[in-house]
Amino acid sequence: MTAPQYDQRSHGEDPGSLGEIISDISSGLSELFRKEVELAKVEIRTEATKAGKAAGMFSGAGVAGLLTAIMLSFALAFGLGNVMDMGWASLIVAVIWAIAAAVLFSVGRTRMKSVNPVPQQTAQTLKEDAQWLKNPTRSGTTSS
Repeated sequence: MTAPQYDQRSHGEDPGSLGEIISDISSGLSELFRKEVELAKVEIRTEATKAGKAAGMFSGAGVAGLLTAIMLSFALAFGLGNVMDMGWASLIVAVIWAIAAAVLFSVGRTRMKSVNPVPQQTAQTLKEDAQWLKNPTRSGTTSS
């Protein structure tokens, strides 16, 4: 990315016609808008990646939960049918799956909490741009 180019006229020279000034301002604002949109895209893409990973953890928890239900069903059926041997073995496997589901859900929930859907940097620069547009004669940024 390159910074916009401006004429290096001294204060005593004619700054150009009104049309040239308006054209310079318009092109500068267009460039600024394009850069802001580009920044927003990068921020949103980053947050979407984090959300995708958290959703993957939720999916894993869902699969583990399904397997828990299946194994608990087998455990109950075998437990009632054979009183001890196969039922208890199936129950142990089902408990292991329940623990896996709980861990995956917990990790997914933690990662989902770290997702920020608002592009913070873009929001801040847009606030600064709006402040500058209110008072374009001041140089630098103002503190809020």
